[in-house]
Amino acid sequence: MTDVLVAREDIKPSKSFFVEDVTWLHHWTDDLFSFRTTRDPNFKFTSGQFVMVGLMLPGGPLLRAYSIASAESNADELEFYSIKVPDGPLTSRLQHVRVGDPILVGRKPTGTLILDGLKPGKRLYMIGTGTGLAPWLSLAREPQVYERFDEVVVTHTVRQVRDLNYREFFEQELANDPRVGSAARQKLRYYPSVTRESFRTQGRITDLITSGRIFEDLGVPAFDPATDRLMICGSPPVNTDLKAILVERGYIEGSVSAPGDFVLEKAFVEG
Repeated sequence: MTDVLVAREDIKPSKSFFVEDVTWLHHWTDDLFSFRTTRDPNFKFTSGQFVMVGLMLPGGPLLRAYSIASAESNADELEFYSIKVPDGPLTSRLQHVRVGDPILVGRKPTGTLILDGLKPGKRLYMIGTGTGLAPWLSLAREPQVYERFDEVVVTHTVRQVRDLNYREFFEQELANDPRVGSAARQKLRYYPSVTRESFRTQGRITDLITSGRIFEDLGVPAFDPATDRLMICGSPPVNTDLKAILVERGYIEGSVSAPGDFVLEKAFVEG
């Protein structure tokens, strides 16, 4: 895409979005990257939510839904985790932004992947595939997650080993977080899996659940709606399959108005 982005000074104020600046970029692979932006002090969100993010083009704003990867307690920056789609209307352009470029961030975050959508429980599973890891990056940094659950399991399923982005964050860095490090060391379990390459844990997350492999590896009982709560963020087919697995086991989907045993997010960046 060769569109020239509209200069920050030429973007008119809007009731729909803030105009932020890119502060950091990291290209994990040819297909995945992360970026951070400034955060307007008036922007409030709850960890696990998503917001519309995009660019101002000569023809108008172009936005897509992105889960916020940073913690709500981070007052200075917002972080996002994105795919790169060669012909995608947004990501084909977004992947080429540079530090200092303007980014549009919607004023109204929303989403179902928040703690208030779940009943109390013993163990929390946050199951993500691909960039569906993003909300877990936010929630894993929040003290209330560890206050509410005795054990927290973050799963991340990808196609290739190189796509296990943020692996060091979960395996090393989080333990040193000044706000949650002590709790994370005691309660958080990180469970990566790969579908198309050899890896210590290989296979689709749905297969790892139905076969019982994940429970054997973690040394915990199989899903039980009396004790286990789940958050799900993946591609539509994965969401559908996981929901069917849980409903068959007696799980009830929750929401903020009616907390349940699991919640899932349908918003997913596809281009």
